[in-house]
Amino acid sequence: MSGAGGFTEPLRCREPATATVQVDTGHVRVTRWDFNPGAETGWHRHGWLYVVVPVTDGTLLIELPGGQTLTAELKAGVAYSRDAGVEHNVVNAGAAPLSFVETEVKGLPG
Repeated sequence: MSGAGGFTEPLRCREPATATVQVDTGHVRVTRWDFNPGAETGWHRHGWLYVVVPVTDGTLLIELPGGQTLTAELKAGVAYSRDAGVEHNVVNAGAAPLSFVETEVKGLPG
């Protein structure tokens, strides 16, 4: 299966997380992500720098190319940012639902 950006996405065996786009302008895209336990985003690559603000506490499993993984502990209201370009899959590794709001910053003049 071909994903965004033309790379091949591995076969998905997990429930998909729910993405709800709240704002999409020429400057930003704001998406709320809601995950049941074990749900995933699917493999993707961000085209822009992005900021994540957790709505709930939780634990994410981040899958990287080549089979590498890492975990991230989310704390509600504590934001973090990442640069564009890294291919990854995000999985709710906890026993409870979790949510975060992701803001992608599109290229701005200036």
